[in-house]
Amino acid sequence: MLEDLELSLRTFVMAHRHWAGPVVFGLAFGESLAFVGMLLPATTILVFVGVMIGQGTLDFWWIVLWAVPGAALGDWLSYWIGRRFRHSIAGLWPFSSHPATLAHGYAFFARWGVASVFLGRFFGPVRAAIPLVAGIMDMRSTPFQIANWASAVIWAPSLLIVGMIGDVVYVRLREWTSGWAALAILIGLCTIGGFVCRHLVARRRATRN
Repeated sequence: MLEDLELSLRTFVMAHRHWAGPVVFGLAFGESLAFVGMLLPATTILVFVGVMIGQGTLDFWWIVLWAVPGAALGDWLSYWIGRRFRHSIAGLWPFSSHPATLAHGYAFFARWGVASVFLGRFFGPVRAAIPLVAGIMDMRSTPFQIANWASAVIWAPSLLIVGMIGDVVYVRLREWTSGWAALAILIGLCTIGGFVCRHLVARRRATRN
């Protein structure tokens, strides 16, 4: 049954592969855009796109050429919104319902400055807030854009590579177990890895404080 699902997905992607680039651009743009990025599970979808690349369904560099500008332009628009509307953004949904998101963004920006624009893209809890906060705090445009594009150039391929590696691991697991068991093991490994990373980051943060 899992094999049939894989075949159906691969067939669908192959039949509509001419839309893959624009779709990836939209996902990367939405993931990086304030307000939308808090709701859109684009990271997971981009990792899945990496799986499709690993299976030879899509071309890596073609997808990267769409994903990088999508991510950078999403952050740029968030930055512009921050500069245009300033602190009134805190009263808008979803930040009005989740004030901690902006608070974490301010704290992250205060600690790392220009580097926060680069680093923030790789931290889920503050990804959608950092460009917004940079605009609110009137960060100069040139340093912002340098950090913004540099992080996008690394972030987009990294997600795709994670998917490609996941596909290789899945194939290896399939050699000695069933498809569903291999998928369950892979999800379990990812969950454990994410938990360990969060624990290490929290521990380091607590140590510094």
